[in-house]
Amino acid sequence: MRGDAYVKRQKAAAWTRLDNAAKIFPSTSSKADPKVFRFACELTEEVDPDILQQALDTVIEAFPVFRSVIRRGLFWYYFETSALRPVVAEESQPPCRPLYDPVVKSLLFSVTYYRRRINLEIYHALTDGTGALQFLRALVCRYLILRHPEQFGDNPPALDYDASLTERTDDSFYKHYNPDTKRRANIKKTPACHLKGPRNPDYFLRVIEGEAPVAAVAAKARMYGASITAFLTAVLICAFHEVIPARRQKKPVAVAIPVNLRNYFESESARNFFGVFTVGYTFHKQSDRLEDVIASVAASFKRELTAENLSRRMNALLALEHNPLVRILPLALKDPVLRLSALVSERGETTSLSNIGPVTMPPELTPFISRFDAFVGADRLQMVMCSFNGNLVMSITSPFSGADVQKGFFRTLTEMGVPVTIAANTLDEEE
Repeated sequence: MRGDAYVKRQKAAAWTRLDNAAKIFPSTSSKADPKVFRFACELTEEVDPDILQQALDTVIEAFPVFRSVIRRGLFWYYFETSALRPVVAEESQPPCRPLYDPVVKSLLFSVTYYRRRINLEIYHALTDGTGALQFLRALVCRYLILRHPEQFGDNPPALDYDASLTERTDDSFYKHYNPDTKRRANIKKTPACHLKGPRNPDYFLRVIEGEAPVAAVAAKARMYGASITAFLTAVLICAFHEVIPARRQKKPVAVAIPVNLRNYFESESARNFFGVFTVGYTFHKQSDRLEDVIASVAASFKRELTAENLSRRMNALLALEHNPLVRILPLALKDPVLRLSALVSERGETTSLSNIGPVTMPPELTPFISRFDAFVGADRLQMVMCSFNGNLVMSITSPFSGADVQKGFFRTLTEMGVPVTIAANTLDEEE
């Protein structure tokens, strides 16, 4: 019996189904939209690559799904466990370049460094922001323990993430699927207005980051009776309003808001477990005063962010996957259907804003860390934010050569009295 169980466990580890959120990514990835995002940690000292490699070799054992490559099956893509070893390298390429290649079987994440920064880039089919952050936290923690044995050798600090291997590899979508709710949610989207303009050459991703005290942003949000995320979503909507011509604003400015479902349903998974809802505001029909936009957005957040509504959306999407006709459709036919579905969904979104939330580390390690930040590579302007040690980093990425939306967003904050420090990457020909 014990031998049979071992064989079964080995077979189960050899391949894994993609979770519900991951299934669309292999069909829709491209050079323009690689479905790759980056988390980074900036230390107070230069990174030692040899020690970082040692830390990676250890941490990868606690996240076995990260050793996967994607293979193409008859009906679905799937993960296959690989013997490939992740190798640390010095950063030499622009951020968020494609990681998934349908021809070359390679790992779906990379770890690079540059001076004091440790970068983790991940293909979205592998995990979401929360899963990626858990991996990076573990990596940085292990690195600093190895880097400073004189301080942490006898009593190393521990993270607050102690999930078992089973919990980390859990498909939480499957675990929480309830077919009884599948017909109760409307997941259709109204077409939204979109940003247009010249694009950067060679899929270059412009990254503009603003850093501000969390307390200052939170104080402004409280003045309007809104959460930080709702407040900044409204500011971003108004920044689009300033740029997009009025004739195209008969359609709403719509912001997709990813939601960490672990905050609403039991899960310690290091794989994807997120939902998305959309906040729309139509300036053609509604007031253009910032306070009115904030009030509308805050009301939408309050309405959408309930376990019941999130469960309805989640189960509506899972019901499509469990549909018998969809299940037997060959992957060669599913691919174009999934691509069309993604295009229809993107028509209903102007942009997206994701709040990773506060990043925590053991207090003993905090003096060695300057900040965390995160951003995503995509074929439209998107914003990701996270905070560490009282500072909020708001990262806006865009494939467009212009930066009017970004300027308008940060200008609004500074005019409200929020101190913001700006940093950006540049093209080779830019100063």
